[in-house]
Amino acid sequence: MLDDNDLSPREQQIAERYAGGCSYQEIAVNLHIAPSTVRTHLATIYRKLEVSSKVELASRLNGVNAPPRSQVDHAAIISELALSLEEALSREKALSEVLRIISASQGDLNLVMPAILRYALDLCDAEFGILFECRGNKSFRASFTLGIPAEFQDWLDDSGTFNVSDRTALGRMVTERAVINIMDVKSELLYRMDDALRIATADLGGARSFVAIPMLAADQLVGAFTIYRQSVRPFSEDALRSAQIFAAQSVIALENARLIGNRSHQK
Repeated sequence: MLDDNDLSPREQQIAERYAGGCSYQEIAVNLHIAPSTVRTHLATIYRKLEVSSKVELASRLNGVNAPPRSQVDHAAIISELALSLEEALSREKALSEVLRIISASQGDLNLVMPAILRYALDLCDAEFGILFECRGNKSFRASFTLGIPAEFQDWLDDSGTFNVSDRTALGRMVTERAVINIMDVKSELLYRMDDALRIATADLGGARSFVAIPMLAADQLVGAFTIYRQSVRPFSEDALRSAQIFAAQSVIALENARLIGNRSHQK
């Protein structure tokens, strides 16, 4: 078995869960840490144990020693490349699974949307997500949520369909038809202007960084795909690309449900 000096107690916890098949998000929830912290620990674990895959990690945890490597820098590069490759494979697997779920759902959005949000949160290191359906010019309703704090969920339920101001991320998204990446919701003037949505997002949801992605069917805005972090950690370009792909899958699911609904009415 591993020497106690190889890994810290926290690293040991993370290593065992990751080798056992848990995702970053699942480990983060279980250990009450951020998904990005899980990744940072895993990079250190891979470097310390000189492994380059989840399979090798599991073997090391079971007492199988790795062949010695003389170059520390080489081990660090290997660990980073290995994690990056595994993350890319996870993205591909998630997208394939989402498409399978959409295909098999028969237009049941209650099956599809939680799955899309779950994969998006996991791959984008985010704590909660909301899919807002557009109900007219700058009018939205939170139709699907995942991981959202109860107080914020209650506020959204009570608000129903609501209008957003031009200064909000959703309002700017409608005007610009572009991704809106907010570094810190509390640092913007809007928060100090007592905007109801921004106050609820920050104070009830505990959100600090978030991204709003327009969901477009042809040229029509059908909704907004939003994911939130509860610490100030702006979304990277890689995370944004992943989130945009999931937003596109959400549009496919909505259009699929609409087509199936139309066929049912025509019968």
